[in-house]
Amino acid sequence: MLGYRQEMQGERFFKTTRGKIVAELRRLGSASAADLAGLFGLSPNAVRQQLVVLERDGIVAERPVRRGPTKPTLEFSLTREADSLFPQRYDRLLSSVLREVRLQYGASAVGQIFDSISDRAVARAKRSVTAERPEERVAQLTELLRHDGVVAEYSLIDGGFALHEHNCPYSTVAKEHPEMCQVVHHMIDETIGGAMQQTESLATGGTECRFEMKPADIEHVSAGVK
Repeated sequence: MLGYRQEMQGERFFKTTRGKIVAELRRLGSASAADLAGLFGLSPNAVRQQLVVLERDGIVAERPVRRGPTKPTLEFSLTREADSLFPQRYDRLLSSVLREVRLQYGASAVGQIFDSISDRAVARAKRSVTAERPEERVAQLTELLRHDGVVAEYSLIDGGFALHEHNCPYSTVAKEHPEMCQVVHHMIDETIGGAMQQTESLATGGTECRFEMKPADIEHVSAGVK
């Protein structure tokens, strides 16, 4: 089982059909085999085969949901066990270390640590987010977050974009050390520009981390999800 967990946690897993199903269920909350088949261009039977394995391993659970007058549809959702598949980044240890720094050296020392982390994160983001058009920059930033293990997407809203993070490797840390959220704030400010507001946070009980962005150089967008 340990070897299986290590394989599942690798980046390669989320490039497989099974990994994509797990990521999509994290994004959607729940879905039927037919729903997922439509998203991936596969047959429902092919998706069910993957779901059977995931259910056997305790990663997904099924439940009947009535969508209309017809018989109930089986929908699948992730279990708590699925959390271990996404990057954990030793959040408890990090919280403990930051707590000790705060106790011994004060809140300003914690702030300085996150300032340094933000600087490095921004420098890395600027190497990846280089497009001229604002939507292309948002797409590049979203892809960068996905590469880091975040189930991320963006949607088009009135006058700009909304960035959605459906999981956060650091949400536990951010509950005690809200300075953690400033890292992604700075990444957005420095790569997308314009006005940005975080309207929802996993760390405070939200269903996602949502950032509404209105780049200064935006021209026109129409509603949709990417």
